[in-house]
Amino acid sequence: MAIRVIGVGVGRTGTYSLKLALNQLGFGPCHHMDEVLKNLAVQVPLWSAALDGRPDWDAIYSGFSSAVDWPTAGFCRELVAAYPKAKFILTLRSPEQWVESFGETIYKVLAMGDEAPPEKREWLAMASGVIARTGFPRGLDREGLVAAFNAHTEAVRRTVPADRLLVFDVKEGWAPLCQFLAKPKPAEPFPRTNDRAEFWNRVTGKV
Repeated sequence: MAIRVIGVGVGRTGTYSLKLALNQLGFGPCHHMDEVLKNLAVQVPLWSAALDGRPDWDAIYSGFSSAVDWPTAGFCRELVAAYPKAKFILTLRSPEQWVESFGETIYKVLAMGDEAPPEKREWLAMASGVIARTGFPRGLDREGLVAAFNAHTEAVRRTVPADRLLVFDVKEGWAPLCQFLAKPKPAEPFPRTNDRAEFWNRVTGKV
C-alpha cells in the first residue's frame, strides 16, 4: 500500500480532524502520532532511525495510505522525494492561536523529561528530536514559536510543488479538501475533534 496523501502541518493545526476526514474519503488508514503511541515498540525505533538519517518509509507506513501530524511533518523534504506521486496538505491556523494550543499541550509534554513514565521516555526523546528538527526546539518563547511556525509554512511552500500542495484550514470544511483530492463531498459534517482534553487523554493512554 503506497502513501497517497501526506499532511505536513504540525501538531495542533487540526491534524487529527484531517486524519478522520482522510479515512472517511477513502485514504485510510491514516498515520498520525496517535498510531505511534499505540505501537511504541515498532514505531519509535523506526522514527528514531529516520531522525538519525536512516528512514525506512515502507516499514514506517506499512498498512497506511496516508499520513498526517508529527512525526511525518518533520520530514517534508524527504517525503516529497520519496513519494513523487503523493499529494501534500499543509494544515494551518492563526499562528497566535496555534502557539496558545501548542504551549498548553505538546510543549508541556516535551518539558516532562525524566518525569515521563519509563515506557514513554524513548517516545518522548524521539518526538522531541523530530519537533526540534521541524524548527521547534524546547525553550522558545511566544515570539520564537510564532516565527518558527511561519518559517515552517514557508519551508513547505518552497519544498512542495504547487500542483501537489493544498494549504488548508480545517475550518474550511470539505470543499477545498474534496476538490484537491477529486472526491465527492460527504453529506456528514467535517470532523471536529482532538481538543486539549482529548489530547491529554491520548497522550496518557486513556483513549
